[in-house]
Amino acid sequence: MRVLILALSILGILVCSDAAKAGPSTTTRDQAASVDEAVFTDEATQETEDRIGLDKPKRRDLQRRLTRLGFDTRANGKFDARTRAVITRWQAARDYPKTGFLNTLQHQALLNDSVSTANASIRDNKSGNERRARRRGGGGGGPVGVIGGVVGGVVGGIFGRR
Repeated sequence: MRVLILALSILGILVCSDAAKAGPSTTTRDQAASVDEAVFTDEATQETEDRIGLDKPKRRDLQRRLTRLGFDTRANGKFDARTRAVITRWQAARDYPKTGFLNTLQHQALLNDSVSTANASIRDNKSGNERRARRRGGGGGGPVGVIGGVVGGVVGGIFGRR
């Protein structure tokens, strides 16, 4: 039985050693390649915004996205003075030309920005749930958790009550 426990422990070490080799990437990347200069230089106007084709539901969606990003506005589907001021603040925070109107590239950037924020929120929520599970005594994930469960079951079976 001790041999089985020893074998499982060695297996666990070998499986985890691949994870230990993982580290920061040494690949050099061109960070500026992903930035489209047109987003920062093209001025947005009523005309550029009209070309996007934002109907009332799409405007309401953009207002909700701005609110989730911390730029509070009413989601009424109307781009009134209050919404224009919020768009201007969003543009200022992102170093875009401050016009209060969107062009196609800024519209896409706003959609991407809100998706990134939503994904980060989901990740934060998941990591919080995992921390709570560990505090409650929930098992860890991955191969280490599986091996720990197997070894614990074997040892508990050997020394457990009969």
